[in-house]
Amino acid sequence: MGESLISVGIDLGTTTTQVIFSRITVENVAGAASVPRIRIVGKEIIHQGRIRFTPLLAPSIIDAEAVLGMVQEEYRLAGLTPADLSAGAVIITGETARKENSQAVLRTMSGLAGDFVVATAGSDLESILAGRGAGTAEMSRLSPGRPLANLDIGGGTTNSVVFLEGQPLDTSCLDIGGRQITVDGSGRYARVSPKYAELGRRLGLELEEGREASLPDLSRLCDRLAAIMAQSLGLCGGDQADLDLMVTAHPLRSRHKIHGLTFSGGVADLIYGQPGGDPFLYGDIGPVLGQAVRDCPLFGQVEILRPKETIRATVVGAGSNSLELSGSTITVSHPGLLPLKNVPILKLTAVDEEDGYRHFSSRLAERISWFREGEDGAFQTLAVAFRGPANPSYDQVLALRDRLLAGLDDYLSQNDLLIVVVEEDLAKSLGQALRAALPSRKIVSLDSVKVENGDYIDIGQPVAGGRVVPVVVKTLVFGQ
Repeated sequence: MGESLISVGIDLGTTTTQVIFSRITVENVAGAASVPRIRIVGKEIIHQGRIRFTPLLAPSIIDAEAVLGMVQEEYRLAGLTPADLSAGAVIITGETARKENSQAVLRTMSGLAGDFVVATAGSDLESILAGRGAGTAEMSRLSPGRPLANLDIGGGTTNSVVFLEGQPLDTSCLDIGGRQITVDGSGRYARVSPKYAELGRRLGLELEEGREASLPDLSRLCDRLAAIMAQSLGLCGGDQADLDLMVTAHPLRSRHKIHGLTFSGGVADLIYGQPGGDPFLYGDIGPVLGQAVRDCPLFGQVEILRPKETIRATVVGAGSNSLELSGSTITVSHPGLLPLKNVPILKLTAVDEEDGYRHFSSRLAERISWFREGEDGAFQTLAVAFRGPANPSYDQVLALRDRLLAGLDDYLSQNDLLIVVVEEDLAKSLGQALRAALPSRKIVSLDSVKVENGDYIDIGQPVAGGRVVPVVVKTLVFGQ
């Protein structure tokens, strides 16, 4: 007999704020004589809130009270209260994450999602979440050997991710979005972001605030922006200076021959939909940008796929829980270290483990940067996850330990807690090897738990005589 849980997803984006409520059905799928294994067996959207503009008090300040009121209204319309929730996620994304008071807003929102995932998604993680939400990750899982990309084009940024067989290979972010230029009711430029103004100057366009908006000028600008997106994916060459201007944090770090492409985010509806109508319907250049991407011949080199979700890619069904038990061979170095809550996952793929883990350290060191936050670039506490070798020898365990520590050198310079989650049965031997190398550090090493990038985990107090620990995998569940 299944048990129903109510989940909420709240996404505070650059342009819009969205709220979704879902009913998640979980069930023990193990036999009567086996250790319980709880799995999600069904999911249903029970309330899909209106898509609303994210309210601002000033260009750099979110109106926290207005956001709170909007979310509370969706609770009322859904006939629910925070006490009804069993799971949830509050995610702040895009340019909104850069606002002065973003962390204060998250603290305000956390009361409406219980003790669940509350996070500022950096551009790398936002790219992964949007790609999973769009369904691109699942499409790539069903198309072995064919890298697929997703471009999530929102109000402030375009987040790109490349997936291979369901796992992210690389991410990037561009300062390209529909609300980088806004147009007032009189048809004049109300805001032109500095980067767009500079690109306009390079193209000989006059994009000055207060000046009458010119559709031909904006079409030329957006055609160039579409070409920059294609260039960022390696689909064409172009002016490197223009690409460098638009890169938010970093370009794609490696090149993959992309076989298919999806678009998500608010602008995606304008790419897949029919062109026409008022180009300034939303008081910005979203429709013009969408038309330019739609008509850009450079994207014709790859198959354009239709995603499951576009504007709701990051929020639909966000925050379902899946309870698991770890394996019985684990390491927890210090009494009182558990429980741990809301720990983000950095998952290494099977490709990263090939060739005797030869590239494991460098790829781990590269991807650990996804978890830097704040102006000082401090690392979040995270869990490193990978499959691991089956039935390894002692020497193999030591070699894996050394590669793991080499990849985590920067992280361990700031953090005294190391959490490792592996699928194969080697957590105890790996944990003991880590303790020998790091005698003063706190070590948690778990096995028989399967997680993915974008997941968060809670690790509970040991049970069954201390032999196992309960693990709640908080997966952002997308699609319907």
